[in-house]
Formats: sequence, structure tokens, C-alpha cells
Amino acid sequence: MTIVSFLLFTLFAAGLTWFLTRNYENKSSEGFFLGGRSLTFPIIAGSLLLTNLSTEQMVGLNGSAYKNGLAVMAWEVIAVLALVLMAAYFLPKFLRSGITTVPQFLEQRFDGRTQTLANSIFLAAYALLLIPIVLYSGAKGLINMMDLHTLTGIESEFTLLTITCIGIGLAGMMYSRFGGLRTLAVLDTINGIGLLIGGFMIAAFALYVLGGDGGILAGWDTLNTVHPERMDSTGAEGLDSEVPFSTIFTGVALLNLFYWCTNQQIIQRTFGASSLAEGQKGVLLTGALKLLGPIYLVLPGLVAYHLYFGQGVSNDDAYGKLVADVLPAQLTGFFAAVMVGAILSSFNAALNSTSALFSIGLYKHVINPTASDEKTVKTAKLFVTIIAIAAMFGAPLLSKTSSIFSYLQTMNGIYAIPIFSVVVMGMVNKRVPSAAAFYSMVSGLVVMIGLLIVYPALNGGANTSDLTGISNFHTMGIVFAALMLIMFIGAKVAPRAEAWEITTNTPIDMTPWKGTKVASIILVIAVVAIYIGFSK
Repeated sequence: MTIVSFLLFTLFAAGLTWFLTRNYENKSSEGFFLGGRSLTFPIIAGSLLLTNLSTEQMVGLNGSAYKNGLAVMAWEVIAVLALVLMAAYFLPKFLRSGITTVPQFLEQRFDGRTQTLANSIFLAAYALLLIPIVLYSGAKGLINMMDLHTLTGIESEFTLLTITCIGIGLAGMMYSRFGGLRTLAVLDTINGIGLLIGGFMIAAFALYVLGGDGGILAGWDTLNTVHPERMDSTGAEGLDSEVPFSTIFTGVALLNLFYWCTNQQIIQRTFGASSLAEGQKGVLLTGALKLLGPIYLVLPGLVAYHLYFGQGVSNDDAYGKLVADVLPAQLTGFFAAVMVGAILSSFNAALNSTSALFSIGLYKHVINPTASDEKTVKTAKLFVTIIAIAAMFGAPLLSKTSSIFSYLQTMNGIYAIPIFSVVVMGMVNKRVPSAAAFYSMVSGLVVMIGLLIVYPALNGGANTSDLTGISNFHTMGIVFAALMLIMFIGAKVAPRAEAWEITTNTPIDMTPWKGTKVASIILVIAVVAIYIGFSK
């Protein structure tokens, strides 16, 4: 029954996506990468949500909750504030400039070498970090949910992990090669509905199992009374947390801002908006949906701690085991199919963004400036095929990490802090010269690599926070402030000859949505209320 329901939902989603997008043009660059600038707010919100809600979130964040408690909800709740800033400040500027990629904005604001450097950083990060993590976390979730060891008879964890990563990768490549952004966005929306339904079901079933004869309410009561220190939004004293409360004002906030405001993989969906108003509504609707994220991205991990702690279950295995244990077989197959959709969504988003960065930022910018749109798209497809194959074989090596979600966020800081600092200063200070931006990005990258990769490698894996006594997230905040200061000094010492102004270069309607301010205020109030409500 598990396999049958899995296949039925997978075929349903694929068939409906093909039917809805069968006449869609995706041979031009704008058609393939931006959906022809035709996306409306429900499609944008659905695509943003599912691009984010892949298995590095479902498996990884629940795994972090299993280890650290409720405080890890910061990754979901603080994201709402970042989405408010995206809708109100960043999106209008990006859409007005008519760009396809964030590095293009940096070229408009600074110069070609800043664009090329940002492109190269994004490409390296996606190829070496993001895409392998999507495949690894997806494979881990499916192996536990579908009990693939029993189903396949393969006992070796590494062998099964490798085979599953290859299978997911091949399926994702087919979607990415034969469909553009609109096809992926429609598939995201269909799977997004299933993912939300399934996520809420798992939370409910998990509480029901934990509560025993008392049901869901008794399960909730158990969470709050047996280990109350794990139910504190600010991180209880004495509980070792990867996300101390103070870090939500430094590194956690910065990583969320980078992710939702400048990360190409995510915001490429918003670049395809049919108008500024549709883009703003889509981003703010995503913010409202993110408020519900802790229910299915944190709560199951909290329940898993009560059910499995002391039984040798690892962080990254906890969620898949919980799903297999609490859901009926027919629902397990349905949810596994939805999870595959989520995996393919993030995988495809990364491949689509990688192809846009490579083809527009490097191929057409440096390698072959006279290439036609059709040749550019074909070259992009070939490039991401190579990247995807490399990721399939590299993903299983991540099994050595202790917490996949913590690893992802820490490594994200390497490229997020330098790029985000340059984008922000480029927007807020119109006199910052290109040299200051370029060398700030280079120095930021060098410092972050030294702190987060070189130092641990030379000291047996020791964390830099062990040496400094400062959380890595606070360190990210310090580096960000230093880079901003460097650029500010550059603007004072050797300012641009003329103040930079955004040039309007877009065919879409740039009239803002009238409800942006009210919706933003409501979302900010909701974030504060959630933190106060769960603070002990």
C-alpha cells in the first residue's frame, strides 16, 4: 500500500504539471529562467515555500529540534521578518532593474569583476554545498520513511545512500532539463499543498502517539511538563543550543536576510513576477505561511526526542523514523511522494539558479557573448547536468556530519556574509566605489573560509567558537559589520564620481501593492507574539 500511494501521487503531480504547462514557451532565457515574467502571487508563494521546504528543512530542522529543543524555531520565525524586508525594500529595487540574477544587480551597481566574483561564489556554493545537501537529506528521509533497507535488501547504509541519491538526482535532472521556471513553480505549488497537509498530519499523529489514551492534548501536555526546558523559545538555561537567543540578532538574522532577500535559488521565483504587486503579495503570503512552519518543522522533532532519546537514533534519522512509526502505510506512501516532490523542488531550484548564474553571468558574459538565447539555454542544461552528476556521488560523504542543518547554516555563512554585505551597502550608500565592494567581498570570503573551514581542519575539527568563546553566528555578525565599515570608509575616502541611481529596465507594472504596509505590520506583531508566548 505504501508503494502504491507513493506512485499514484507522484504520477498525479507530474501529469497535472504537464497538462498545465504543455503549451508554455521555455526556449528563450526569459522563458526558461523567469517563467516569462508571468508568475502570480499564489504560484510565487507556493514555489517559494516548497523551494525552502525541502528535506534539509523537514529532516534537518526537525533533527535540530530533536537535539536542541524549541529554540531552533528561530530559523522559521525570524524568516518572516526577512520576508517583510524583501517585500518592502529589496524586491522593488530588484524588479525595477529588470535583472535575472543577483550578480547582474552587482554589475549594474558596481562593475563586471564584482559580478563575476559573486557569480563564481554562488556557483561554488550551490555545487559544493546546497545541491549535495538536498540530495543527502532527501535520501536519508526516504530510506527511513520507506524502510528501503528491508525493501531493497541492501544492508550497507552508505551503499543505499549512494543509490538513493543517484535515483533522486536522475529524476530531478529530467524535470530541470525539460521544464523552465514556470513548470517548476507549478509543480512546486501542487506538491506544496500535499506537503503542508502531510506535515500537519505528522504533527497531529505524533502528538496522538505521544499522548497515548489521552490523545493529542495529552501529547502536548507531555511536551510541556516532562521536559519543559526544551519548550522555551529563547533556549533554556543549561540546555546546550546551537541557536542561543542572542544570535537571532546577529548571524541568524543575517543568514535569514541573505536567504530570503539575496539568495539566487530562492528569489529567482520573485524575479518572474508579473508585477511588483503580485511579487509583494507572493512574498508576504509566504511570510504568513512561515508562521506555521514550527508546527511541522520543529514539533515532530520535539516529539521524536520523547519517543527515541536514549535509543541510539541520530538527529538526521529521527524525522524519517517518526514518519514511518506514526503514519498508516497508505499515508506514509503519500507523504513519501510529497517529500520526493519537495526534494525535486529544491534540487531543481538549485539547478535552475545554477544554470542562470552560469549561462547569463559567465557563458554569455565572458565565454560567448554573441550566443543566441537557444544556445545559451542548451549550454546551461549541459552545465547543470555535470553539476548534478557530481553532486549525486558527493552527497553520501555528508553522512559524517553530526547535524546536517547546523552544518548547512554554518557553511552558508561563508558566502552569505560577503555577498549580503555588498548588496546592502550598494543599496543604502550611493557613493560606495566598485573597488571597495570587490575587495570587501574578497576579504570577507577569505576570513570566513579561514574561520569556518581552515581553522577546524588544522585543529582536528575544533570549532572557532571553542577558541574565542563567541558563537559562530556572532562571529558572522562581527565580520558583516567590519565589511560594511570598510565600504563606508571607501565611500568617504574615494567616493564614486556620481551618485548611483537605479535605472528602470522592466516591462512589468511597478505599482506597489496597497496592502504591503498593513500586512507587514501584522506579520511583525505575530513574530513578537510567538516569541513572548513560548518564552519561559
